[in-house]
Amino acid sequence: MDRKYVITSFIYAILGLLLGIYMAASHNHGQRVTHAHIMLAAFVVSFIYGLCHRLWLTNGSSALSQIQFYVHQAGILVLVVGLFLLYGNVAEADVLDPILALASVAVLVGMILMTVLFMTSGKSQ
Repeated sequence: MDRKYVITSFIYAILGLLLGIYMAASHNHGQRVTHAHIMLAAFVVSFIYGLCHRLWLTNGSSALSQIQFYVHQAGILVLVVGLFLLYGNVAEADVLDPILALASVAVLVGMILMTVLFMTSGKSQ
């Protein structure tokens, strides 16, 4: 599971950096909120989850661990796409707000599940 998280985190970092480079080159910083969410919620949090799995968790292959991974990934994907559409003026806030709210809750649930995994892991240090 640690490897899956680190690989996805690097993919997020590449996407976030590409968006940042595009904003700098175009002098259009309208996607800065999207960029920040990609870099922090997607890249940094995923990387930290990967480190947690590698360094501490002994229950990384459990069903709960798999659920946590996919809840986090789905939440991040919907959140980032929704923000991109919102700040790119592709879709209206009235349409996207409930979707973004659900995606945010999914990311929160992913964090809660990671906390549960961490607390119930048998490895001590």
